[in-house]
Amino acid sequence: MPGAGLLAGKRAVVTGGANPRGIGAAIVELFRAQGARVAVLDSAYPRDSGPAKADADRIDLHCNVASAASCTQAIEAAVAALGGLDVLVNNAGIVAATRVWDLPEEEFRRMIEVNLTGTYNVTHAALPALMASERRPAIVNLGSTAALRGGGLLGGSHYAASKGGVISFTKALARELGPRGVRANCVAPGIIATDMTLGKFGEDWERDLKKTIPLGRFGAPAEVAQAILFLA
Repeated sequence: MPGAGLLAGKRAVVTGGANPRGIGAAIVELFRAQGARVAVLDSAYPRDSGPAKADADRIDLHCNVASAASCTQAIEAAVAALGGLDVLVNNAGIVAATRVWDLPEEEFRRMIEVNLTGTYNVTHAALPALMASERRPAIVNLGSTAALRGGGLLGGSHYAASKGGVISFTKALARELGPRGVRANCVAPGIIATDMTLGKFGEDWERDLKKTIPLGRFGAPAEVAQAILFLA
């Protein structure tokens, strides 16, 4: 609801928000509920120059984060539609559990291109608008506990490396952009109940894994969204 809430009047871009059961969709829903107008960038949306969907507080745009040109086009369209940009959430990403001895170079490159280079591509395209904002501009990137524990579970070495790069990139962004008034933070979720995780490895695996989690369950997308709202 524009005009009310913690993000009242703010303009946000969220990548990877097309899947209604994903973290990105939860972020978009919460941001809108807190008064933000949101541009959702996702490769699942149609490849054309216009929006896939346009509401008073939401616009959906095609974006392949692995392509710098696609990111520039999408960000320009988002900024034009929103009238500026105050918050960027780099959520788009992929995951795979391929072990290193079976890991082809093409899969390694793809993981880095989407998760790490994609975060750079969108951020770089959005920086002029963010630095022009006078509404406490912020960048929130999505890392992963896989980067902190060395992969395993759902993500292989390439996934851990890509998310480790995102964490380091975010730290550097905070140092470089802080003096210019732009905040940069990273959220590193554990296993979250999304289509990327549920049903992928069988009921026995899920049951055994939940035993290692203090709460006895996977996290919920809405819980991650709350952390991102705090940082936005």
